[in-house]
Amino acid sequence: MMEFLHPAVAPFTIALIIMGMLALLEIIGLMFGMGLSGLLDSALPDVDADADADADMPDADGGAGVLGAVTSWLSIGRVPLLVLIVAFLTGFGLAGLIGQNTLKGVLGFYLPVPLAVAGALIVALPVTRHLGLALARLVPKEETDAVSSDSFVGRTAVIIRGEAKQGLPAEAKLRDKAGTVQYVLVEPDETGTSFAQGSEVILVERKGPVFRAIMNTLPALSDRAG
Repeated sequence: MMEFLHPAVAPFTIALIIMGMLALLEIIGLMFGMGLSGLLDSALPDVDADADADADMPDADGGAGVLGAVTSWLSIGRVPLLVLIVAFLTGFGLAGLIGQNTLKGVLGFYLPVPLAVAGALIVALPVTRHLGLALARLVPKEETDAVSSDSFVGRTAVIIRGEAKQGLPAEAKLRDKAGTVQYVLVEPDETGTSFAQGSEVILVERKGPVFRAIMNTLPALSDRAG
């Protein structure tokens, strides 16, 4: 029988518990129109989404360069951060639990926790990376190479999930200049304003991964993304 509470496997059990709690918080947040995923993505710094995610990790020749390489390698900024966190926690937790319990069952002992954690990280990081790469290629929510997100400023978008408030962005969709549907995070530009689901807004400024917007009151500018 698999052991979950032994100190040698506790870090991995805790990782799976945190993963479950994050999933529960996301579900609860969506019920109230403010998913945890959107909050996490809005807190991200503006990373270079056009960096080569297939490249190997470079040498650490500078703090900023290393940070950018790590975020690109893990596909952070290309797919929802919550998805990557859940993937990492799941891979880390399962790798550690299965590895430690298999070792105990076959050889009769557990690895020291630091060694077990290192081994689980070696498994979890590539799993997270490849899941991120797969989603970035398959999920049609990312910019194409030919379209910069800066070009979205001035376009209209429709709130499709949640209620947008300052500090609590909601997901919206728009059509770019090529006619492709794009998905962005939007919050009001004006303090005290909110956008309900279904509202049409005009993007006026980009702040990292989040766009500031105002309500579209001109029918002539309407360009609802279907």
